[in-house]
Amino acid sequence: MTTFIWLVPVLPLLSFLIIVLFNRVIPRKGIAFLGVGSVTLSALITIFAGIKFLSFPPEGGAYTTVIYNWLNAGGFSADIAFRIDALTLVFCFVITFVGALIHLYSVEFMKDDEGFARFFAYMNLFVSSMLILVLSNNLLLLYLGWEGVGLCSYLLIGFWYKDPDNDYAARKAFIVTRIGDTFMIVGLFLLFITFGTLNIDTLLQQAPLKWSSGSPVAAIAALLLLGGALGKSAQLPLQTWLPDAMAGPSPVSALIHAATMVTAGVYLIARMNVLFVLSPAVQLSIAIIGAATLLIAGFSALTQHDLKRVLAYSTISQIGYMFLALGVGAWSAAIFHFMIHAFFKALLFLGAGTIIQLLHEEHDMHKMGGLRKKLPVVFWTFVIGGASLSALPLITAGFYSKDQILWFSLASGIGSQWLWLAGIAGAFLTSLYTFRMIFLVFFGEVKTEPKHQPGLLMTIPLIVLATLSLLGGFMELPHNFGPVHLFSKLLNPMFPALNLNENGAPEWLIQMISAVVAIGGIYLAYLIFNKKSISSDTIEKSRLSHFFYQGWGFDWLYNKVFVMPLVWLSQIDKKDFIDKFYSSVAQATSYSGTLLSRTQNGKLRWYVMVMVAGLIVLLTIMLTL
Repeated sequence: MTTFIWLVPVLPLLSFLIIVLFNRVIPRKGIAFLGVGSVTLSALITIFAGIKFLSFPPEGGAYTTVIYNWLNAGGFSADIAFRIDALTLVFCFVITFVGALIHLYSVEFMKDDEGFARFFAYMNLFVSSMLILVLSNNLLLLYLGWEGVGLCSYLLIGFWYKDPDNDYAARKAFIVTRIGDTFMIVGLFLLFITFGTLNIDTLLQQAPLKWSSGSPVAAIAALLLLGGALGKSAQLPLQTWLPDAMAGPSPVSALIHAATMVTAGVYLIARMNVLFVLSPAVQLSIAIIGAATLLIAGFSALTQHDLKRVLAYSTISQIGYMFLALGVGAWSAAIFHFMIHAFFKALLFLGAGTIIQLLHEEHDMHKMGGLRKKLPVVFWTFVIGGASLSALPLITAGFYSKDQILWFSLASGIGSQWLWLAGIAGAFLTSLYTFRMIFLVFFGEVKTEPKHQPGLLMTIPLIVLATLSLLGGFMELPHNFGPVHLFSKLLNPMFPALNLNENGAPEWLIQMISAVVAIGGIYLAYLIFNKKSISSDTIEKSRLSHFFYQGWGFDWLYNKVFVMPLVWLSQIDKKDFIDKFYSSVAQATSYSGTLLSRTQNGKLRWYVMVMVAGLIVLLTIMLTL
């Protein structure tokens, strides 16, 4: 089955091409079948490939399938080739399996939309691009997928392009992520100049031989790749595009946040882990950036009114946890949280999309309420997703994945009590804003009546994802819980060994603190937003709350520092001499055309006279010569 792994990205790509070329003759059911079926087949192939990989582990830990030689010029060679290892399989499973559920949900969600075919074409291209990114055996092909997901995010965020706000959000996402992509492409040039190749295996083997730990060149290369990762994964200081990306349809939000684009940066750092290990200062900066991002986004999520924007800031925060884990060398813990996060965040976004659609496109949580009995399936699945996001102890998958990160942020040789404190504060904020959202939406009095109950195509994905959000964590129990460590056994051989600080607090104590913090945040949310024991109005109307609501003023700052000066310069440069030159050429051409048009007056004697005059001129020239 690993021989046919090339079908995994090709099937959604083929579906995209068929829908684009023949959407006018294919009925909606056929488009839905192509869209959902192609990603589902990719998921099945991935599952079978994973079974074979586990049953017959390859020598060297990876299978490589070369399709054909893509480029071969000037000493540079790059293949269309796909690499299958444990890391790739985890990402492929999440992309295809969660992606298939999102596609299935989308059939009912988008059934009345005039852009039904266009939507599924873009979604299939999105999935295909992300699969190319994670399956690539060289950084050039990876960059092709990297730019592919950037293009698709632009198309899907601005899907309802008739609304100018959606166009703005799409452009913002495209431009901000291009900043990171510029750093990344410069990093690829540096790696090629240094090693003469962009093959990932070759780079990871040669880098420790050429660079010593702390090498300035290795640090520059790692920083440039980190720049790309920060843009795609919406981490400080390039996080501002993601909250506005909620302009797209809810299934798009689920796909971007759970299975595709924002996890690309996490994959890049994990895949190129050797470069970051050779640059300890850069690796530590990843942990610091992750810790700062998860706190900033957590406070912002706590003040939002729009249901989807709460989840958007939540994603920024949870990706921050993954960066924190990568920064302290807890590679497997970061990937484990990536997978669990994909389950509960896809669930929450799809649940939010269902609520918004059934409440006549209402996004404001303060105008919801009382939906616990009105939408029971959505309520219970949403609560499960929220509990997993909050890391409710013992019974949710989120507890097991986040617990590892919190433990390693303290116990790792790179970790510290400050990183752990940031992580534990973020955990408290997470449970607080999550259950604030749940109490506002599902409890209290009904403020907006839902139109109807959601259909099976929307509820089945919710139930499947809710089940995974509960049970997925039992694949990797903490070391003091039992012998089940399937995830670390699968992934740890790919990564450098994690050095632990033996003088740290015992793991059970850290788990107890994490559990108390999560439950404490839920209880405080209950007191404020359900029991109304503490007034929330005073808090939400404060200047500090407004500051958090505005995303800590990053948009304001970037607007003042970058956008407004650029607009000012463009206004000054509006009528420069270059424009005058081209304007003069255009005016001369227009004037000449006006003169020539006057010769076409429809009078035969005028035409005859002009022809005779022309002949006289020609004969005179010929006789003169």
